[in-house]
Formats: sequence, C-alpha cells, structure tokens
Amino acid sequence: MKKVKQKRKGWFCALKRFLSLFIKKPKFVFAEKTVLNNSIFLCNHVGALAPLALELYAPFKFRFWGTFEMNSGLRSVYKYLSTVYFYRKKHFGKFRSKITAFFSAPFLTLFYKGLNLISTYRDIRLKKTIKESEETINSGENLVIFPEDSSNGYFDKLTHFYSGFVLLGKTCLKNGIDLDVFPAYYIKEKRVFTVGKPVKFSSLIENNTSKYDVADKMKDQVNALRTCYLKDLAS
Repeated sequence: MKKVKQKRKGWFCALKRFLSLFIKKPKFVFAEKTVLNNSIFLCNHVGALAPLALELYAPFKFRFWGTFEMNSGLRSVYKYLSTVYFYRKKHFGKFRSKITAFFSAPFLTLFYKGLNLISTYRDIRLKKTIKESEETINSGENLVIFPEDSSNGYFDKLTHFYSGFVLLGKTCLKNGIDLDVFPAYYIKEKRVFTVGKPVKFSSLIENNTSKYDVADKMKDQVNALRTCYLKDLAS
C-alpha cells in the first residue's frame, strides 16, 4: 500500500519531505486488505519512532491522539520533555533531560503544531477529546492511539493499556458508528509496521465486558503481532 497525503499544512508537508531524507520508510504489513475508514489503530509508541514512521509514510489518512502537554505551547512542551519524557520514560539523568529538552522543545513545539494533534486529558476535559475524535471519524479520517502505559519507559512487551479509546468507541456506537479497531505494532529492529485483523468495537463490549477487560484484550492482541511476525521470520 502506498503512503497517502495527510491533511496537513503546506509548511509542515515541506518539513516532512526534509525529514524523509533521513528516516527510511518502514515496511507496512497488513493482515488483510480492507477499507480504512471509521477506524482506530491501537499501536505501541516506541518513543518517537512509531509516530514518525506513521506520519511520514502511513498508507491511510489519520490523526494522532497525544498528551495535551505537547500541544499547549513551548513552556508546557519543555516541562513535559524535561520532567516526564526524557527523565521518566527515556531514563536520562536530570541534567541531561533539562539540556536535551531545552534544545528540542522549540522544534517539537512546531512539529506537534503541524501534526494537528488531538489533545488527550486525564480529567473531565477528555470530553473534548471524544468530541473532536468523533468529528474526525465522521470526516472520513482514522485515529491512531497509543494507549500503552509508558510512565516508566517503553518496552517491547506492553504491560498495560489505558482505556480511553473504549469511551470513544461507546460514544461512536451510540451515534451509529461501529468502529473497526486495528491492533498495530511497530517492530523497531526490523523497521516493520504490522497491522492485525480489525475487530468491530461492538464485539469487544459484548456481554457488558468492562473497559479494563477490553483494554487488556487489545493489549494482548498488539503484543501478539510482534511475537507472530518474529516467529514467522525465524521459521
């Protein structure tokens, strides 16, 4: 599948063309050919690797979910990078985290602005996220969501998924849209982005399955993509 042009502003498209000179295109592997609309992709984050690979080369139109701190101006971006991303997730020392954040924050503030990111929140403002996400789905775009708990770093085997995407699925279902939910996994050492078979959101919540059980089930499906792909390579 060929990459498609995302709905981004001209200056950001030019920046992406420049970045593509240094970032190689990954291999996209889909379990089946299907129409990619009214869908959400649940993917591992791998730091900046998966978002960059998708933004530059994805063969479907989408918008990202991303933490509001990275979408709230330079000061907010610097604070998040220095105290959370580089320090807690990438395990840099405090001094290195602050220096790295100081130099990278201006560029990343600009980059995230160009992404047209949908901000996510951990409080009542999540309603804004759901509303904007539903509008995006209705416009014919997909959503890429990174639900993994990366508070202590990024790991090959994902241990926990947050359940915010379940609230989105229920809202869309209530309004007549049964989302296709795709598990996806970016295998960094192989530069392969593998996408599993979609499952209808309605089937995930059959028998009043809790949001936590849904999140855990999808986490296991995402992990299985890596295991199966590497196993197939070895056989």
